[in-house]
Amino acid sequence: MNETSRIGAGTTRLEISVSIRGSESLTRVWTLGCTGKSTLPDPERACRRLSALKDPFAPVPEGVACTQVYGGPQVADVRGTFRGDPVSAKFSRENGCEIARWNRVRFLFPAGG
Repeated sequence: MNETSRIGAGTTRLEISVSIRGSESLTRVWTLGCTGKSTLPDPERACRRLSALKDPFAPVPEGVACTQVYGGPQVADVRGTFRGDPVSAKFSRENGCEIARWNRVRFLFPAGG
């Protein structure tokens, strides 16, 4: 792992699940450990990209007007630690704000991104 991947990433360990809301299809699950084992494809790239983002798991702020565009039934859960801080984030594609939020970290969602 190169130096870029290590910046702020040593305490990153995530479990990522992606499913289709309202479907009986299987939930896909990956792990991302920036200094250990990962099942997410291309973990070094994912860790570099995460390191470059200020707050990749922040929710859409309350009171923000979002376009009423439906992006699809995909949902994702991300749990674990990022830069040593606990993470418990849910992602969907239910409106323009959530789609933009999803797209910002879509590299974490290989099956639904």
